[in-house]
Amino acid sequence: MPKEKQLQQLQSIENKVRQLLNRHTDAQQKLAAAQEEIKMLESQLQEREQQIKNFQNQENIVKIVDAIAGNTANSTELKLKLNEYIREIDKCIAYLRD
Repeated sequence: MPKEKQLQQLQSIENKVRQLLNRHTDAQQKLAAAQEEIKMLESQLQEREQQIKNFQNQENIVKIVDAIAGNTANSTELKLKLNEYIREIDKCIAYLRD
């Protein structure tokens, strides 16, 4: 086999290896970006789940108040007081998250 042909084959192999390395680097970068996005989405999901739990707790409290208070004049005052407590608890939770 002539040296010139061997040199061409060697250069062809070298070019293919470079292309593979470039593809590998690109794939690694895409994977890292995808992993970061997954982490961000998981964090957002946890926040949304916590918000849903908070809303469900507030709804349950309102139902309890309605059941206990009935239609008496004290029910409005009791609801207002409970809403105030709920807002304070939400502030505490938000403070603890930070």
